[in-house]
Amino acid sequence: MYRALTLSVLLIGACSAWGQEKPTVVPPPAAQEAQGSAHSEKAVLAGGCYWGTQGIFEHVRGIERVVAGFTGGHSDEDGGAESVMITFDPKVLSYGRLLQIFFSVVHDPTQLNRQGPDLGPGYRSDIFYMNDGQRRIAQEYVAQLDRARVFPRPIVTRIDAFPQFNAVPLGQQDFMIKNPHLEYIQVNDVPKLDSLRRLFPQSYRALPLQYR
Repeated sequence: MYRALTLSVLLIGACSAWGQEKPTVVPPPAAQEAQGSAHSEKAVLAGGCYWGTQGIFEHVRGIERVVAGFTGGHSDEDGGAESVMITFDPKVLSYGRLLQIFFSVVHDPTQLNRQGPDLGPGYRSDIFYMNDGQRRIAQEYVAQLDRARVFPRPIVTRIDAFPQFNAVPLGQQDFMIKNPHLEYIQVNDVPKLDSLRRLFPQSYRALPLQYR
């Protein structure tokens, strides 16, 4: 993604033309994961520019680490999806609740190969499952939301087996924390953070995690 800040500001016009993404309150998944004894699990989600995706999940209780990077490649140009690898405590935050937040406030799952002003397959909506349990929950949840017509358009989120994850350099980690006043962040990501706080108050943490 290594976009220059000037390019990010230029994209604001496109964002305004496309229209700001609205939060959609979605029901929790009907499918439940089996209770295990693991102290931490991993999830990999792609929902547009990793600046915002990482920044939102860093404010969710039960998450222990969020790393920004590319899944399935090293950049937007080689098939990689801008994504985050999340380490979370399943006794505090279920995988189902993680997906509920993902679909409700993190991104618009009906936008094909784009999110807001950002265009291309690198910005696709994608759930990379780590095991059969995650695959089942993700597939059944997407089907559940489509049946309920929660969104005005069909969900285009892909559900793929996890290939490999390539973290981006330190300068691109915690970008939302480091650049809170950047216009791109203010227009595209701050409203999502407000929605997280309002719609999921029990899952919201005021002090964000930081990459380490």
